[in-house]
Amino acid sequence: MEDTAAAQYRTIWISDIHLGTRGCKADFLLDFLKHTESETLYLVGDIIDGWALKSGWQQWQQSHNDVVQKILRKARKGTKVLYIPGNHDELARGFIGMRFGGVAVANAAVHKTVDGRKFLVTHGDQYDEVMRSAKWLAKLGTWAYDLTVILNHWLNLFRRKFGYNYWSLSGYLKKKVKSAGGFIHDFKMILTEEARRKGLDGVICGHIHNPEFDEINETLYINDGDWVESCTALVEHMDGRLELVRWVEVMAREAALA
Repeated sequence: MEDTAAAQYRTIWISDIHLGTRGCKADFLLDFLKHTESETLYLVGDIIDGWALKSGWQQWQQSHNDVVQKILRKARKGTKVLYIPGNHDELARGFIGMRFGGVAVANAAVHKTVDGRKFLVTHGDQYDEVMRSAKWLAKLGTWAYDLTVILNHWLNLFRRKFGYNYWSLSGYLKKKVKSAGGFIHDFKMILTEEARRKGLDGVICGHIHNPEFDEINETLYINDGDWVESCTALVEHMDGRLELVRWVEVMAREAALA
């Protein structure tokens, strides 16, 4: 996108960036962060992929450093930044209650919108039955997912060469595989039940890389997506309206107008 005035939001939620992996769309995220400002920024887990970095730092790129520096710069300039770790950056849970460079670390949060609604903000892995009962199976699933991401990378290189916009292979496969759909349904049911139990209006999470708004038994489920496949963020407008921003689509519209 060309330099334009930054869009102003009350709150922004981003998650599942997976810095340190080949699939991380750091350049897209940097563009998003450059063109948006908010009073509060939630980092909803899996920001840095500790699982991947255990095998070495060879996939850490300069753009990944730039994302970290951009977030820290926002914190220095007055944005309230709250970091809620996920399963891939679970080591950060050892620093709950602490602050680093103006970034506060928390296990979860309750966010109140300007129109008075209250939302549980959590990465979501604590409510994932596979993560809780068979972590080895979750890591096997991550390996298969990473393979799909690599295929997706090469596919989109060819698409770009022939003038096509970015497209998510893994997102397409999720919609086609019934078992994945069943897992997502169960995940949503567990999280919305937790929000109801706490007397809240809904839940905002990440973890499953599936951006979505849904209402279950009068409780709102919102997943802010990721920056590996969908390149999405959740934003709260100044009037309290919540919206999923699909940044690849925004970039495509801007390119078409250029």
